[in-house]
Amino acid sequence: MRESMLKALVVPKTGMVVAIDVGEENNIHPQNKQVIGQRFALWALGEVYGKDVAETSGPLPQSSEIQGDKVIVSFRHASGLRARDGQLKGFTIAGPDQNFVPAQATIENDKVIVYSPDIKNPVAVRYAWSEVPECNLVNGAGLP
Repeated sequence: MRESMLKALVVPKTGMVVAIDVGEENNIHPQNKQVIGQRFALWALGEVYGKDVAETSGPLPQSSEIQGDKVIVSFRHASGLRARDGQLKGFTIAGPDQNFVPAQATIENDKVIVYSPDIKNPVAVRYAWSEVPECNLVNGAGLP
């Protein structure tokens, strides 16, 4: 479902607010709606009303490049890219067999480098690809 939402961003004047970090495991309606409202407001102020806000969105995947046994992922809205708490979590990687395994991920120059000792010829990367994912990638504004 999240991938479908991401694809909808090609429609002009649309945006996406990520709430994956404020939800509860057994409730699709997060209790902390204030954070979600603030994120919607940032997006609207910057993208619709043209106001000068630090950032209007969390990091959105833009492109990927395979370099040897690693995949380098570039993002839009990535200035100050970091893990909210410690090591990056939630990345998986697959080889030609499309069998995804947990991956290591590091940040260099606002890009994420994803790899696993188990995958020598990567072809795909996923992030937060589960019903209740562990994920902590945010940009400099703290937006996921």
